[in-house]
Amino acid sequence: RNPIEMQAVSDHFRDSGFKVFANILANDPKAEVWGIPAKTGGSRAFCDRMNSWAQGEGQPGLGYIFWRKEGDKLEGAGPLAKNIGEERTEAIRLQLGLADGDAAFFVAGDPKKFVSFAGAARTRAGEELNLVDRERFELCWIVDFPFFEWNEEEKKIDFAHNPFSMPQGGIDALNGEDLLGIKAFQYDMVCNGFEIASGGIRNHLPETMVKAFETVGLDRATVEERFGGLYRAFQYGAPPHGGMAAGVDRVVMLLLGAKNLREITMFPMNQQAYDLLMNAPSEASPQQLRDLALRVAVPKKDA
Repeated sequence: RNPIEMQAVSDHFRDSGFKVFANILANDPKAEVWGIPAKTGGSRAFCDRMNSWAQGEGQPGLGYIFWRKEGDKLEGAGPLAKNIGEERTEAIRLQLGLADGDAAFFVAGDPKKFVSFAGAARTRAGEELNLVDRERFELCWIVDFPFFEWNEEEKKIDFAHNPFSMPQGGIDALNGEDLLGIKAFQYDMVCNGFEIASGGIRNHLPETMVKAFETVGLDRATVEERFGGLYRAFQYGAPPHGGMAAGVDRVVMLLLGAKNLREITMFPMNQQAYDLLMNAPSEASPQQLRDLALRVAVPKKDA
């Protein structure tokens, strides 16, 4: 539906004259530079619009190169082209399959951190340039989600998604050494980039469940205390089970061609998460607070 295919173009920027990307690649072994080809997007006006959009998304900007004919010669233009030189610029063009009147945008860093923004930039370019076929519904299954991920802030392993799903390989995989390589029995159905259903296979084996939580730092006693309902139920020999749930609101949104869920929700909340119809959330009465043994402590504002 969107023909734009992002590609890694790190080698063209390594040790190049564009020091921003060159330094990112030199200082972080996980860093990459991705190119987002944008056919027919080769005008400075469009590239500047994309750059302004990126800044509005909280990014420092969006590097770009666009190609145009100067006489009989095809040249790359823009700040990046000037800094990396003709040879590297031409190599990028050939790799991305671009021609006169086309452009490419670039993001750099750890892919885990920039992939969401890169995907949004790909979608934005495809829609702005009318490259996206708006009359098609493309569906796909996403499977093999990672079971664990590394928490850089706490320097430990955490669950990546649903902690109650079954790890592929079961308890043997949890007892192995490649914990970050374990996949989960989870699956999402996606339509045109929107998740419309999600599910998984339940981790129904109590010892496997305990081992999974021990891996992220929770001992058996904590598991029994916090998740006792599931843990005790599984002691009776629950059969293997799984399932999925559909996001009906998202399906309706796609069928109607709406841009967001607010457009198809009968009584949407405002930007402060306030329901104007139900006047909720509303202020609790003193009696309600006493019934629940609660006290409101409003933080003091700095003078």
